[in-house]
Amino acid sequence: MSNKKLLVITASNGENLKLAERFLIAGKKLNYACTLLDLTKSENDLPIFNPRHNSKDKVPANLGSINLQMQNHSHWVICAPEYNGSIPPILTNAIAWLSVQGKDFRSLFNERPIVIASFSGGGCMEVLLSMRIQLTHLGALVLGRQLSSNQSKIAEDSSINTILNQLLKLKSPD
Repeated sequence: MSNKKLLVITASNGENLKLAERFLIAGKKLNYACTLLDLTKSENDLPIFNPRHNSKDKVPANLGSINLQMQNHSHWVICAPEYNGSIPPILTNAIAWLSVQGKDFRSLFNERPIVIASFSGGGCMEVLLSMRIQLTHLGALVLGRQLSSNQSKIAEDSSINTILNQLLKLKSPD
């Protein structure tokens, strides 16, 4: 068993949750410790980030557990749908909260190997590009290969396996 731990994050309770579960199953078949972080579950619900509420006494109680879960996994897969040509609000909101938790807003993301994936009604390119821009700005190592799928182009298991094998070869910041 590898010491690499895979966190699969979903920003949707629909098709992207199903896609995230496929990544989770594939990771387990590759003998990696895998966990699902579903941002849509009530225990992970975060209030809308507002910079006026950026004091330590106004941080949501559940943010610490989300942050710890993300810190404790060496590699991430993020599955998110395209919302209005960009990142879904639930993911942007979580990233905003997470980025103000320490002295260095990049610390959670810096050198973190990440795969981005999407199941969307369109081509997914806008959300994948937007996530790539934001995550690389935060210092993440976003894998060059990404996964886009929709009703007419369902993700193949072989693509998921290839992407995970490439991701898990990358060195994490640990």
